[in-house]
Amino acid sequence: METTDVLIVGAGPTGLALGIDLARRGVAAQLVERADALFPGSRGKGIQPRTQEVFDDLGVIDAVLASSGPYPERMVWRGGERVGEESMFERFEPDAGTPYPAPRMIPQWRTQEILHARLTELGGKVAFGREVTGLTQDADGVDVALTDGTTVRARYVVGADGGRSGIRRALGVGMTGETVDPAPFVVADLRLRGLDRVYWHAFPAADGSVLGLCPLAGTEEFQLAARLPEGSEPEVSPDGVRELVARYTHLAAEDVTEVRWASGFRPRAALADRFRVGRVFLAGDAAHVHSPAGGQGLNTSVQDAYNLGWKLAAVLDGAPETLLETYEEERRANAAAVLELSTGVHRGEVQRGRATVQLGVGYRDSSLSTETRADPGPVRAGDRAPDAEVPGAAEVPGGRLFDLFRGPHWTLLGATAPPRAGVRTLPSAPESYGPGVFLIRPDGYVGWAGETATEDLAAYLDGVGIR
Repeated sequence: METTDVLIVGAGPTGLALGIDLARRGVAAQLVERADALFPGSRGKGIQPRTQEVFDDLGVIDAVLASSGPYPERMVWRGGERVGEESMFERFEPDAGTPYPAPRMIPQWRTQEILHARLTELGGKVAFGREVTGLTQDADGVDVALTDGTTVRARYVVGADGGRSGIRRALGVGMTGETVDPAPFVVADLRLRGLDRVYWHAFPAADGSVLGLCPLAGTEEFQLAARLPEGSEPEVSPDGVRELVARYTHLAAEDVTEVRWASGFRPRAALADRFRVGRVFLAGDAAHVHSPAGGQGLNTSVQDAYNLGWKLAAVLDGAPETLLETYEEERRANAAAVLELSTGVHRGEVQRGRATVQLGVGYRDSSLSTETRADPGPVRAGDRAPDAEVPGAAEVPGGRLFDLFRGPHWTLLGATAPPRAGVRTLPSAPESYGPGVFLIRPDGYVGWAGETATEDLAAYLDGVGIR
């Protein structure tokens, strides 16, 4: 029987990000994927600013930026003629604490390649072609049976195996949700001739259906996304995709020179009733399924992994087991809010922009957020810790605050000496934070804030396993 500390099931963005986070913390983890290779499609192509910050910390932001591009404006066509541009995003000025101010477009397959390369660099690997057939758990661990006849014994298991999660079904966890749109959709990656790559081209029809062709940054491909008439059946064969292009646009079927991947679906929003059962956790699409509108699904999923990784590592290193209870507490509430947001974007009730960049996602109501100041400033316990320019100190060179945060450690702003091993310090917090002392969690959120470093801070550190 194989043994490991953490078994991650699913090598999508969620599983790969979690694998990276655990690998850099020295946690023994295995990652299994039922498919024979990484997902080949462009499906989740938008990387929001908050996720770019996560990718900065995980060591992949340079590769992501090099392989991505900004979102183009939309060009609307009718009768084979251009009728005008539309902006898809609300324009807003980011503040000085936001180093990555706008979403980036990159096909999901490329994001996964980058994450997989980083995991490999850190010594991790994905075992492809290994599907879970069942699991049982006891007080000390989980036994996971695989299709190759082997069993893996893990102290913890994370189901990151998608919307049809076998792990979720094995746990008997239901999903509560709704159909977002009664119409069927098709998404495909293709190459074509006769259309420029400057715009995201939209071809609306009189019956309310629409086909979009978006040039995928860093590639020679377009992503086709089509909302078809209600009651129709999507045809996702190469000839079916070519017929769709010919039906909705001024292009001919033969102008589609290659169809690399295609899928049909009906948009729905659903939330798992639980994110944890004993020693097994659900993350990503296994825990929440979104409409693709607004680019929220992949981003929320990566942040699930970023929230769970440091907590698993801490408990494996001796932190109280209760720390793991905060994963569902924090992430399920946020997933519910983001599901409502993505459904609103799909239905035209919410505009892409300030609401969708996920910089406002936070945990003020979490049991892990302790605010002891009588008069807090703009940054409070539970908030995302913004970036800022910081002056140099004896132990820390001047520069960006995010450079100080980068890595698997905690950071204390407003202290002259580290209170415990594994905590970096800066003598003062940036002025933009307001007055006080701020303890920054490994995932970039303020865990504790107070007037000064007090006994309350020591008790908080004890509670998260920093002794």
